[in-house]
Amino acid sequence: MALIPQLLDDIFQIGSTNETCNPRVDWKETQEAHVFKADLPGLKKEEVKVEVEQGRALQISGEIGAADQKKENETWRRIERPRGKFCRKFWLPENAKLDEVKACMENGVLTVTIPKQEVKKPEVKTIEITG
Repeated sequence: MALIPQLLDDIFQIGSTNETCNPRVDWKETQEAHVFKADLPGLKKEEVKVEVEQGRALQISGEIGAADQKKENETWRRIERPRGKFCRKFWLPENAKLDEVKACMENGVLTVTIPKQEVKKPEVKTIEITG
């Protein structure tokens, strides 16, 4: 009978020992900016990297739980919190001012603010039809 509870524990812990994890990120757009908020509990700002790459991609990366690595003479009974390296990427719209990106971290929440600029509509040129 002890086998059934162990099997259930194994089934419901899918992903708990993966090498990667994906923190939850909210993205809202206001009149002035695009605002991203990522839950990164236990991380310091030095452990998180925020980059804008490939022209229009915001990338947030780091590693969760690196300090909690298994040590000798320790037995972990349950691992439910996500651990591992993560990398989240978001393609930004044309109106993002990529040279004015700001990031701050407070109480385990990373906030990335990207101001918006007015996107000029392409000029329409009327072509005269001859013939």
